Amino acid sequence: MIVCREVCQNRPNQIVSLPSQYCVLICIALGTVLCFAATYVLFGQGPPTAFVGNEAAQIVSPPANYRFPDQQTYVYVAEWHLITAGTSVVKMVAAGDERKVIATGESQGVVNVIFPVHDHFEAEFDPRTFCSTSVFKHDEEGPHKRETSIRFDYARKKSVLDEKNLKTGETKKVENDLEGCSTDVITGFYYLQSLPLQVGSVYVLPISDGRTSLVRATVEKREQVRVPAGTFSTVLVAAEATSGPLLSKGKVWAWYSDDSSHVPVQMRAKLRWGTMLFRLQRIER
Repeated sequence: MIVCREVCQNRPNQIVSLPSQYCVLICIALGTVLCFAATYVLFGQGPPTAFVGNEAAQIVSPPANYRFPDQQTYVYVAEWHLITAGTSVVKMVAAGDERKVIATGESQGVVNVIFPVHDHFEAEFDPRTFCSTSVFKHDEEGPHKRETSIRFDYARKKSVLDEKNLKTGETKKVENDLEGCSTDVITGFYYLQSLPLQVGSVYVLPISDGRTSLVRATVEKREQVRVPAGTFSTVLVAAEATSGPLLSKGKVWAWYSDDSSHVPVQMRAKLRWGTMLFRLQRIER
């Protein structure tokens, strides 16, 4: 998927690319909404606390008996003003001692003709702590093609971003501070599933896509939701960045199944250019 710092820019003179906006929601909804650490609901001793500004955020280690949703594939349809913009497919697989999250974004229909998008994202994390260890992105969006890799060097307290423009061959390397355990924009999609999500709970966490943002989210209420995959009893979570590059970029609401699996059923993001809706189409096993 496209890097958050680029897709979240407001470009008023540019024709809106629906699939690119869809990737914005991936960055924000699957990052800022779906990944954040509990400030007071703890499963046990967590990794080192990270500080962004004056607020503390902590990613909590999963319980020892936690079962990761391996080999389950979530398929979403993305909509913008009732127009189907594309689809997203997200799944987790075992990768040695780590877990790997794989996500793809594909434009479709009229959007695919106007601005074709074919994005591939992979992230690895330590299943004992939920700390991200690496990210790889391959973006094909309209005439633009690039590859980005991010390495989380906790020993040096740095995130290292390497990027290559596949059309021009231009490369760049950027290092940013990384104070403690962080998650990435897609691994956080699964991090939230390990939390209890009790109504009234507040969560805060650091999310890094090369630079770190702090996000606060609140579990607001229970609600019935109907999506292509069926009708679900859900809990509604609202989240918004309080610092970092995602600050003032918008607000996101996410609905998760109100059971032990906490399947992400639906996501809605209100951004400066409009609102995007993600609806669960099916779960493949």
